[in-house]
Amino acid sequence: MNNNFKTVASSKIAISQLMLPSHTNFSGKIHGGYILSLLDQIAFASASKFSGHYCVTASVDTVDFLNPIEAGELVTMKASVNYVGKSSMIVGIRVESENIQTGKVKHCNSSYFTMVAKDKNENNIEVPGLKLSNDDEIRRFFKGIKQNSLKKERNEHEEIFDFKSESAMKILKSYRVKL
Repeated sequence: MNNNFKTVASSKIAISQLMLPSHTNFSGKIHGGYILSLLDQIAFASASKFSGHYCVTASVDTVDFLNPIEAGELVTMKASVNYVGKSSMIVGIRVESENIQTGKVKHCNSSYFTMVAKDKNENNIEVPGLKLSNDDEIRRFFKGIKQNSLKKERNEHEEIFDFKSESAMKILKSYRVKL
């Protein structure tokens, strides 16, 4: 068992990038796929910094796009490890954009990525424990526990739910579907 513990602060990463017209979608807003790519990069950096190992994305658990980002705005992403398992970590990321002319800042995105640490042979490797230093870090850790239990529950539901049963067919009648 690894007796090594690291603080949440040791996983913190922040990046800022100016959004260019080449990053926009057809409606002139910054493309969500571009933001997802940046999110994956910062999640990797935070998890690797914390664990001291190469990390891979196991799942993108939540990506909530809250406000659009405009070309010309400065986007800042802040990430930290919120939860650790044996070889996995949940990295929370907050995205804000700033109109650099007016100074107005808006919260644009909150995301949670599950990252897994790997050794040189690409096997899962144990990560340090997480030293929680304040109420916010404790709250985030409990949110990670809840995220994991909901993910397990969803996976178990998929394995045992009989979607062709009579009760399932009754449920479908309350939705806008046609069989």
